[in-house]
Amino acid sequence: MVVKVYGPDYGHTKGVILCLIEKEVEFQTVHLDGFKGEHKQPEYLKLQPFGLFPVIEDGDYVLYESRAIMRYYAEKYKNQGSNLMGKTMEERGLVEQWLEVEAHHYTPPIYNLIKMYFGSVLNGEAMDPKAVEENEEKLGKVLDIYEKRLSETKYLAGDFFSLADLNHLQFTSYLVNEMERGFMVRERKNVSRWWDDISNRPSWKKVLQSYRNVYDALKEMK
Repeated sequence: MVVKVYGPDYGHTKGVILCLIEKEVEFQTVHLDGFKGEHKQPEYLKLQPFGLFPVIEDGDYVLYESRAIMRYYAEKYKNQGSNLMGKTMEERGLVEQWLEVEAHHYTPPIYNLIKMYFGSVLNGEAMDPKAVEENEEKLGKVLDIYEKRLSETKYLAGDFFSLADLNHLQFTSYLVNEMERGFMVRERKNVSRWWDDISNRPSWKKVLQSYRNVYDALKEMK
């Protein structure tokens, strides 16, 4: 049974697809355009009543919330593909710990910066310097903690790549490559080393290439 992934070509949908590639799970994507409000249509709301991305259909099984989806596949296919949750309860505990750090401390300020950046680009307006400074300060404090942690271990949960690392890729990529704020990564030696490692994984390169292909196809249709 091929897994269906509903979502647009950005954000949390990329993380889910990255997880499926790492776990060697066959899937197909169902592109939805958030700018056109396709996520608010009745058929989609039957799958995701909050009208958010992404959603997966695995046969008759429907699941939303990206972290729940990734945990589901990491567990369902724990003996297939990359081991993303660790081999022991202690390793799993550390994966869960750093996923919580990512969800509650890392992603909120970086997500705010991304929203401000793309909002200003689309509207031709300048970003609010005070809001930028506040969120960069919050993000910087988290990155300082990461710097210390990554001076002790190769990856966040230990010496193995896990969901804790994987779920940083989609938003950090915007920070480094789109928003010209790569200095926040590069000025921290161990964070920089970690970023180069995870962002050069074949699975992530495959995700980026697939979305470039989708983007080019959609442009041609318009």
